[in-house]
Amino acid sequence: MLALTRKVGERIVIGDNIVVTVVSIKGDNIRLAIEAPKEIKIYRGEIFDAIAAENKEAAVSNQSLELDRLRGLQI
Repeated sequence: MLALTRKVGERIVIGDNIVVTVVSIKGDNIRLAIEAPKEIKIYRGEIFDAIAAENKEAAVSNQSLELDRLRGLQI
């Protein structure tokens, strides 16, 4: 992990096509602007974690359904 100190208006550049700019700082809150190509998905951390958990749950449920189908087959 890289930890940086930035002031309002300063930027961080990631690769060739992602720019993160500090827009404002109010107390404990920091507002960031992120410029990235449309094909790059950007999520808040808690949203990303929720999506990952739902995907994992769906994969487990789907796997259980397939195992149940296979149990029903007679060889």
